[in-house]
Order: sequence, then structure tokens, then C-alpha cells
Amino acid sequence: MTHDGSIALVDGQRLIFSYEVEKLNNSPRYSRFNIKMAEVNAIFERHGYSFGQTDKFVIDGWVPDEPVYIDLGGGDTPVELAGYGSLVVKNENVMQRKDFNLNAGLKMNYASYNHVAGHIACAYCTSPIARAGEDSYVLVWDGGMFPQLFYYHNKNNKVENLGVLFLIIGHIYGMFAQYFEPFNTRKDKAIEELSVAGKVMAFIAKGSYRKEMIPVFQALYEECKDRPKEFSHLMALEFMKRTVHLNYPSEDVLYTFHTYLERLLLETLTRKVKNDNGRAKNLCIVGGCGLNIKWNSVIRNSGLFKEVWVPPFPNDSGSAIGTACCEMIHSTGLNYLDWNVFSGPPIISDLPDSGWMKKPATIDELALLLFLENEPVVFLNGRAELGPRALGNRSILAPTTDVYMKQVLNRVKNREDYRPVAPICLEEDAKDIFDPGTRDPYMLFDHKVKPEWKERIPAICHLDGTARLQTVNESENPVMARLLNEYKRLSGIPLLCNTSANHNGRGFFPDVSSAMQWDQVNYVWCDNTLYEKEEKIIFQNSKSFSVKPV
Repeated sequence: MTHDGSIALVDGQRLIFSYEVEKLNNSPRYSRFNIKMAEVNAIFERHGYSFGQTDKFVIDGWVPDEPVYIDLGGGDTPVELAGYGSLVVKNENVMQRKDFNLNAGLKMNYASYNHVAGHIACAYCTSPIARAGEDSYVLVWDGGMFPQLFYYHNKNNKVENLGVLFLIIGHIYGMFAQYFEPFNTRKDKAIEELSVAGKVMAFIAKGSYRKEMIPVFQALYEECKDRPKEFSHLMALEFMKRTVHLNYPSEDVLYTFHTYLERLLLETLTRKVKNDNGRAKNLCIVGGCGLNIKWNSVIRNSGLFKEVWVPPFPNDSGSAIGTACCEMIHSTGLNYLDWNVFSGPPIISDLPDSGWMKKPATIDELALLLFLENEPVVFLNGRAELGPRALGNRSILAPTTDVYMKQVLNRVKNREDYRPVAPICLEEDAKDIFDPGTRDPYMLFDHKVKPEWKERIPAICHLDGTARLQTVNESENPVMARLLNEYKRLSGIPLLCNTSANHNGRGFFPDVSSAMQWDQVNYVWCDNTLYEKEEKIIFQNSKSFSVKPV
């Protein structure tokens, strides 16, 4: 119900839907749960259910001293929640169910699980590991939590607490950066603390590794770790004080700090697993830090595990799903969720706005348009993807072959010039272009662009030669696979640029009209229909972009 507020419905062990508030009505990113009873009922009815059918009602836990409210017909009513779980004590039952009563509006009993329990269940129950009936380690590192390792027993659903890896909460990554340019000019502190981490991960590609900083970071960790509430600020301020005379560039500081945390994470995780005799060969990674593709890749490449699973909603966007999974486990003993990543709100088609034309256009015709026009196209299809990253149903697509396309996309998205643009690629072709190029349908690992491809697809090459790859196959997304196959037939290139289709600072476009009102591209495609801007935008900065007659 707090930031990344969302509602999910599970029937038996099947996920029916999960709606994040930010993906409704052009809501701001990180919206709290603020939808009313009528809207909740409408969501249920859209999928053939009614809210009154729900026999188990559960709410994610949160910080005890931060009040949370819900309106289920009786106005805003305070709700009691289970705790957060920053530091789970050794013998605590982390999956403990806590019962409460709601006495306003719809009088009802409900349960709540600790926030950390929702993360554990979200990661394990959506994994191929659970589907295979195997045990797994679960690493949880969320913004307000220390990194904690758990062991999930598949047969009896027991969760062992194996302890903390080190005493640094996940917010350190973004909070430390806010003492250094260009992140020290934050306008909205609350939002920036949630959004800056992804920007830092992109920015550090500009930096160089300075090994002499590592002992400084380690000394500061030892000095500050007993003051967790002040840790991030103390570490940043003390580092600045001790190194001010060296005039380190911000990008070098942040790159080296990233590397320090990465090594600390891998070393302590390795030690923990070896001390546990490596009982499981599987690992699930969850919490906001699970969005760090570089850390995920280092862990996967370590050889410590046979399978490393990160759900596409590792941050709090998956907390409603995870909490429902906690109740599924409690009520049925089942621990595998039957789910699909495209379980968000359906797209709404609209009549074209003034200044836009509408005409039929097949997927093959869209591929031809991308090939000939070499321009960005908003692509809206079916139900929205879960989680924070566009996976092909709420995307802005563009050819990768022009060196200036990244600049164009960052400009229309109002993003910094160092931000990368991700490739969406046919799964069977990924190994030819990327290293490792393995299946990666949710953009959660790092891949190197092979040298022979860098000049052919410059728009998706990040400054460090990597790309946040998404692979696509016909069974998981037949529409996108058809588009990529046809574009490959025309161009010889089996991938496109893919960035999220949204207003800056808001969730994905909920309807075609929103994309037209955004008014930053000439084409919007939805449901075999092309919406074309009458008065064309002329994209500059590249000789290969055609200038259209108006």
C-alpha cells in the first residue's frame, strides 16, 4: 500500500492480475495505494470476478511508525500491518501470519505479512526453481533492509534465516550518490531516493576504477556500521572529507563505490553459502537491489549456483504478488504460482486526437515503417507488463542502426544523455550478438555487445560496451516476435531499441490518447492500428533521419 502500491488477485495458484497504481490513469511513479472501492470493483469485474468473492484478504507489511490508510467504502481508514523486516532475528518465523480486523466500510478480517516475507514469497513462488520442486537460497536486499540470506525448503515451506551479509541498507547506492554531481541537486528528496539508483548504474559507465579508494571505503564501513540510521550520510561525508584534496571525478568515485559494494556482496554471499555447505544450487534475488543488473550478473557468473532467478518485479512493485503468495502458501501449502508477466492493465484504444490520423496497419507493415522511416514508434499491445521495465507491450521502439538514435530517444524521454537504451532481440539470435547472450526475457542481467556488432547497432551500446538485453520468443510474446522477425527479414538485424512508453515521472501509458497527448513522436501503433501525426516532428542530429514535408 506504500510506494509502488499495487493490488493482485490469486485464484488457487494462478495469478489473475496485478495492477500497480502508477500504471492506472497516468499516475506518478511510486504512487501509494490510493484507488477507491469503485475502482477496485471495476478491476475485479474486468477479469470476471467481484471483490466480494475474495475469501482471503492480505496486506503487505511496512514500517510500524508510518501510518497507512485504505478506503474500501468507508472513507480513509487506518490499517494495522505486520512489520518491515530490516533485520530478521535468527529464530524468528519470517513467514508469520498476523491477523487484524477492519471496522470501517466493508467490515472484514484481514491478514498481513512482514514486508520481507512478501519479497521472499514473490521471488521463490514465481521461480522455475519452485516449479521444479527444488530448494533455494533467497537473497533479499531492499532499500530499508540489510542484505539477508534465507533458505527456502520446498517440501515443507519452511524458511530458514541464515543471517545478514553485511550492515548496509539497500538505499546506500542512491543516497551515497546524492553527495556527488550530478545527483546532488535533487528537487524532490522522496522521489529521488527511489529513482536515482538506476541513473547511477548508468552514470558509472563514464568512470574509472580507483583501487586506492577501496581501503577508504572499507575503513569507513568498519567505523560507521554501528550507526545504521546515519550510515549513508556519514560514509559519504567522511569519504569527501578524507579525499577532498585528491579531486576525484564524481564518476570515478561512484564507479569505485559500486565495485566496492559488488565485491562485498559477492564475497559475503560466497562465504555464507560455503559455511552452509552449499545445500542448494539455486538462488533467488529480490528487493530493490535486484534491479542492479551488474550485481546480478556478477553473482550469476560466479559459478556458485546452477540457477539464479530474479523476478521482473524484484522491488516493491512485486509486493502485492508476494503477499498473496504468502497467503497461498499458508492456506494451501502450494508454493508455485502460475503467472504471466503480461498481467497488468489492458490498453485502452481511443479515437485519434486532433492532429492525428488513424489507419489499419499490420505488424508486418509496422516493421516496414520502422525500416523505412528510421523513427521512434510508440508500441502499445495487450496487457501491461508487471514491474518497472518495459518488456515489449508498453514500449517505444526504434531502429538500432543510427548512432544518434540513443540521443533522440533520451531527448524525447527527457532523460540524461548518459542513459542507455535497451535492445529487444529475438532469443535465437542473441548469442550471435551478445556475450553471454543467454535467455533474458526480463532485462535483469548485463550482456556485452560483441565487437563485430558494435558499429552495426550503435544505438544500444552503452558507454562501457554493455547492453541491458531483453530476449523474446514466439511462445512468450508472439506479436513482438513477429515484428522482430519481419524487421530482421527487411534489415538483417533481429533487434530494435526498446524504452518505456510513459510520460516523464509517470507509469506506462494506459491508453492511446495518452501517447498522442505526449506528442513526442510521429507514430503510435496499437491493435493493428497506426496513429500518425499530421504535422510531423523533424528529428535532427542525424543525416540518416529523413526530413518529412509537412
